[in-house]
Amino acid sequence: MKKLLILVVAFMISLNVVAQNSIVVFQTDFGTKDGAVSAMKGVASAVSPSLKLYDLTHEIPAYNIWEAAYRLDQTIPYWPAGTVFVSVVDPGVGTNRKSVVVKTKSGHYIVSPDNGTFTLVANSLGIDSIREIDEVMNRRKNSGASYTFHGRDVYAYTAAKLASHIITYQQVGAISTTPLQMIPFQKASLQNGVLKGNIAILDVQYGNIWTNIDQTHWKSFNELAHTENKIFVEIYHANKLVYTGAMPFENTFGAVGLGKPLAYLNSLMNLSFALNQGSMADKFHIAAGADWNVVIRWAK
Repeated sequence: MKKLLILVVAFMISLNVVAQNSIVVFQTDFGTKDGAVSAMKGVASAVSPSLKLYDLTHEIPAYNIWEAAYRLDQTIPYWPAGTVFVSVVDPGVGTNRKSVVVKTKSGHYIVSPDNGTFTLVANSLGIDSIREIDEVMNRRKNSGASYTFHGRDVYAYTAAKLASHIITYQQVGAISTTPLQMIPFQKASLQNGVLKGNIAILDVQYGNIWTNIDQTHWKSFNELAHTENKIFVEIYHANKLVYTGAMPFENTFGAVGLGKPLAYLNSLMNLSFALNQGSMADKFHIAAGADWNVVIRWAK
């Protein structure tokens, strides 16, 4: 009996270690021109100086919840299970939108307003559970009069307590049974020889167009009968056609001439479009987001 009890305790300890690994990763639309990000890290350090604090990015365009959702989806899989993410892109700060901690099926935690930020990780990693933050227990002391900096007073504080084992996930607050807010978007699909998807993000440094069409969909599309290595691409913004063009699929940019278009699989193995040593986004005024979509056919 004693040996069994020791095994159970050891198992519970191991679960706690996996659940909270002392790592907190911050993402905001604050920029780094002022002290907002530093204030959040200061709050976390005051909770526990032993925490390991990292930045995902603080250059999300102001109020752009979609891009916040994308950067989480792009980044979380590369961090160990138990990592706590704080994502604060919160145009509704101070309103009745919920403040939550989401546990993904991969064992990661995300502290954020429930405003669409979880749209893409819900689709890719899956949601294990949602807890609404109890601000009576999990809010920085004497901050109740502030309504416009929940990133500092609620999210960084709660994340630090969770990551440093001061609270368990269960102590964040009550389980929420209300579905998370989601941003509608075009998922990758292949029907009747037509490949569809969403322009998820731009490779902002180079102006390349990154879609959410993964290599599995591309492989199925590539197996369709076609006579030459050239696809016909249509790009829509809010259902309005803004670009049409034909281009080859290549493995690398240098396979086409300078300034020429190509399709390729990016570093995330998603279908993308580019101009060799040029900005496709700038040249054709293309952006990214939930209302930017693409339709692809084999050129005839």
